[in-house]
Amino acid sequence: MKIEVLGSGCANCVALEAEAKAAAAELGIEAEIVKVQDVKEIVKRGVLTTPGLVIDGKVKSAGRVVKKGQIATWLTEAAG
Repeated sequence: MKIEVLGSGCANCVALEAEAKAAAAELGIEAEIVKVQDVKEIVKRGVLTTPGLVIDGKVKSAGRVVKKGQIATWLTEAAG
């Protein structure tokens, strides 16, 4: 499973990455967590406000720090 955190590395981006790591760890899901900081790549995905969260190529959120519980739900759905 691939989780991407889209953003410049601001405090909210760091917080979102931590929430994603915590959700994956809690579920015991092995996930590759990647930071995408290239603005052109972020916009190409349709994310205009950061941080953004992408799970297996699907944008799940933009412009907010999503909490661990919601991310865990998305990870469970993606794991199918």
